[in-house]
Amino acid sequence: MQTKSLYIASLEPMAGSLFVTVGMMELLKRRLGKVAFFRPVIERDQKKDEDIVFMLEHFSLDMMYDQTYGLSVDEVETMVAENRFKEGIEFLIGKFKNLEEQYDFVLCEGLNRTVFNTTMDIDVNLILAKNFRAPFISVLNGRNKKAKELFEEIRIEERNIKNEGTVHFATFVNRLDQNVLEKLKKKITARSNKNVPTYMLPENSELDKPSVADVMRKLGCVHIFGSKKDLNRVVQQSRVAAMTVENYLTYIEEGDLIIVPGDRTDIIIGTLAAVYSRNYPHVAGILLTGGIVPNAAMMQLLEGLNVFPVPILSFSGDTYTAAMQVNAVPSKIRPHSDRKIALAMGLFSAHVDAEQIEARIDSASASDIVTPSMFEFMLFEKARSERKRIVLPESNDDRILQAAEILLRRDVADIILLGHPETIQHRSSMMGLDISRAEIIDPETSSELMANFVQTFFELRQSKGLQFDAAQDAMTHVTYFATMMVYTGMADGMVSGAVHTTGDTIRPALQIIKTKPESSIVSSLFFMCMDTRVLVYADCAINLDPDAAQLAEIAISSADTAIAFGIEPRIAMLSYSTGTSGQGEDVEKVREATRIAREKRPDLLIEGPIQYDAAIDPDVARQKLPNSSVAGRATLFIFPDLNTGNNTYKAVQRSSGAIAIGPVLQGLNKPINDLSRGALVADIVNTVAITAIQAQNSDKL
Repeated sequence: MQTKSLYIASLEPMAGSLFVTVGMMELLKRRLGKVAFFRPVIERDQKKDEDIVFMLEHFSLDMMYDQTYGLSVDEVETMVAENRFKEGIEFLIGKFKNLEEQYDFVLCEGLNRTVFNTTMDIDVNLILAKNFRAPFISVLNGRNKKAKELFEEIRIEERNIKNEGTVHFATFVNRLDQNVLEKLKKKITARSNKNVPTYMLPENSELDKPSVADVMRKLGCVHIFGSKKDLNRVVQQSRVAAMTVENYLTYIEEGDLIIVPGDRTDIIIGTLAAVYSRNYPHVAGILLTGGIVPNAAMMQLLEGLNVFPVPILSFSGDTYTAAMQVNAVPSKIRPHSDRKIALAMGLFSAHVDAEQIEARIDSASASDIVTPSMFEFMLFEKARSERKRIVLPESNDDRILQAAEILLRRDVADIILLGHPETIQHRSSMMGLDISRAEIIDPETSSELMANFVQTFFELRQSKGLQFDAAQDAMTHVTYFATMMVYTGMADGMVSGAVHTTGDTIRPALQIIKTKPESSIVSSLFFMCMDTRVLVYADCAINLDPDAAQLAEIAISSADTAIAFGIEPRIAMLSYSTGTSGQGEDVEKVREATRIAREKRPDLLIEGPIQYDAAIDPDVARQKLPNSSVAGRATLFIFPDLNTGNNTYKAVQRSSGAIAIGPVLQGLNKPINDLSRGALVADIVNTVAITAIQAQNSDKL
């Protein structure tokens, strides 16, 4: 799939990320119909983000302002401090995905790294680009730096981007001295790694100068005279007029912003005379200080001029303050800065290979990165698209109540809780939770429902020797009662195990729900959410030592589950031996299981027996199985027994920081899923979402 987005950001201020963003938007707009602009994080204390306003106005983007940004810096820093940054990432992914669905392309611009609190040890831009699956454009500030220093900075940046797991599209080095540019170009040309192009742009003094409009906005001045279009004049330097007119005139230069007290009418008249004289340079404007404006006679004089090419501003502060603040005004490219925009685009076109960039956009595939946040977002979106009713029988556990609130607030599923309504409501209120939308059923007081369930269960198991009183006793257990709700269609799925054992969850399911016609066993899998991809491990929770036929069935069931969750199954049948290199009973079991699975499902990519390193590492795969379509790129790992699978998933989870979602049960006619008794609230939320998606797929069969 071709990429539909790019993410542009710089490490430091004044690097020119907006300049690069404008250039890239020009390229995109001439090729694509609908392009969106997105700023995931905006600065604090801004009424409206200036870059967003510029992009919307200059490119006439068909967007509302609220669509163009996600969070403020303050919100992000608070979330990081409170260990809730994952929540922020999920929110931003949602906003970004909405734009991706509505537009042909999404161009993102991040804030420079220094805007964020120095105590933060994460690069927000790289993390967001990875979670958006957007190739990254890095912008470096080359001003006052040597070629050797910049070359090393480029290499460090490339390593950082690669280590984060983000796709690196290009590097722009901006604001370069011409001599440094030539030296850096030689270093870049000579290096061996040319996969990521580097574009070098020279410094331009005019682009680095503020306009009169920039000064007016930054100092809060009032525009008292002159044409608005003249506010775009570039301020080359500021000059305080403190001398008499005859002496002052000898000092003015082209592009000066004259700073003078508002009662110095002699300087104002002298400046106007200089403007109309061919013998003096043209000033950019006049800034009157002290909040003093020309008197009525002076204003009448000004109004009598047919053409008045110099803007006059009024500043409430004193002359010294004005001079200090004017010198600190940064240069900005604004929607109506026609001269600056034309100059910037000319500079971009002259030094950037537009055809190369367009070719890279066309050839760049959307990153196959799947982060844990992206996977969880997909789960919630898919579950939300066709909401199902999921019963949670363990309402006496606080984690279940917390998860229920999250699920209801995010519209992931409709929740049914089992227990005493007053007890549940009281407990949730004490915890500050709102579960008012949940349906609460008390098995002990639902006599008619209980009687129907007992009778149905008795009829289902009578042939197995079940006595009626045993059926009554079974139905007093909440897991049996909840499973019967799923069987009768009162609920679409059940999640249990926070308090109960795996046996307590699976036993009622096997007796009541039963396995699918094509399944002889119930098996399980875990979604292992690594930093940049999601792998599937099976069976790590249920079957102690499956035989070859059962192992083949586990592989096929797991492949179908993976497909249902958007993961392409490339199946590795794991063993301690790869290919034909080893012998033994355990290896032969895996070899036979591979043969059976291939025979039953020739449409699946299956390799076995294969060792874990050969299955996941391309370099090892090239040595051990060079012609395999699975080796080195496996996504689904079938473990030969419970001992191996359970220990491996826990070892990977604890040593790599991977998020293990599961176990997800498969092979049942209707979805029932088990929780670990050490499950976190997030684990419960994810498992309910998975159960809801399984229920959606069951309806389609």
